[in-house]
Amino acid sequence: MSTTISVSSPADFHVHLRQGDLSELVTPHVRKGGFHLAYVMPNLTPPITTTDQALEYKSKLEKIDPQTEFLMTLYLSPDLTPDEIRKAKNAGIIGVKSYPRGVTTNSDGGIESYEAYYPVFGAMQDVDMVLNLHGEVPSDTSANVHVINAEQTFLPHLRKLHAHFPRLRIVLEHATTRAAVETVKSLGSTVACTITAHHLALTVDDWAGQSWNYCKPVAKFPDDRKALRDVILEGHPRFFLGSDSAPHPSIKKSTSSPDQGCAAGIYTSPILLPLIAHLLDSFGALDRLEAFVSKNGRAFYKKEINTNSSASTAVRLRRGKTPVTGRYSAKGQEVIPFWSGKDLAWEIDN
Repeated sequence: MSTTISVSSPADFHVHLRQGDLSELVTPHVRKGGFHLAYVMPNLTPPITTTDQALEYKSKLEKIDPQTEFLMTLYLSPDLTPDEIRKAKNAGIIGVKSYPRGVTTNSDGGIESYEAYYPVFGAMQDVDMVLNLHGEVPSDTSANVHVINAEQTFLPHLRKLHAHFPRLRIVLEHATTRAAVETVKSLGSTVACTITAHHLALTVDDWAGQSWNYCKPVAKFPDDRKALRDVILEGHPRFFLGSDSAPHPSIKKSTSSPDQGCAAGIYTSPILLPLIAHLLDSFGALDRLEAFVSKNGRAFYKKEINTNSSASTAVRLRRGKTPVTGRYSAKGQEVIPFWSGKDLAWEIDN
């Protein structure tokens, strides 16, 4: 049984780094959790909808942690135009994130019709930018759509977008269902999928009545979790890590009111690489760790490891019972990580 593992240049292709004092607290946790690259989500308040805003945000993140590589995204909105896409590409912006209206944190400005954005998607295809899809539709009582089947109901949109734009690189974010895994596998090489650490651990029973495990999309059934685990065990190259690490102040996770539920999001950044090693080890996929957290995502995003760069530094893990720290706090902000109070079987070997 291996007691140490070396992982080349881990990359998190979906992370929320927030803004203000909360960003100051959580941004260094990307590297604390073993990662050298962060693909940053744009759903701030207000959202990042222009190239200039994205570059300003990137500058702020780099001041907080100049040793992490931040890849920036734009929020798909009516103000986004083909000309702005071309400007963003030239400025090094990597992708555009689509949120259906109202399905998750800061998605009130999300889209209602994909067809309206076909000119934008066409420009993205032409300049080779990535479309990141939050793969859910809003709940609709009349159509019997709710948090359990919102992802499966979304999948026809993914198929249609891929059919219209076969050269557009598309990532279905944070898959939670067997249907999503099978759909992505059935599509072409330009369609990929991220999987979170927490969805490899949780099922519906773990979040029903437990606010700390509540996120969007919600964890589904044991067979869905098995599908996520199996596709990693298989080593499929178009499935890779996107943690969707989403910090919220602890007060927003621990309390709710009749008109405001607990915040949707699970915070994994500070324990991410040991957590994933622990989980993959638990279902016999430890030998897939480097492919899942580095090679597959880097290949799809064309961010292959540069062996001459400091970003190519390998992260070493060793076996060892490691308790998850209960909380992180600074400047009046406090966040509590996933699995707080539990033990991990792996730790970063500094």
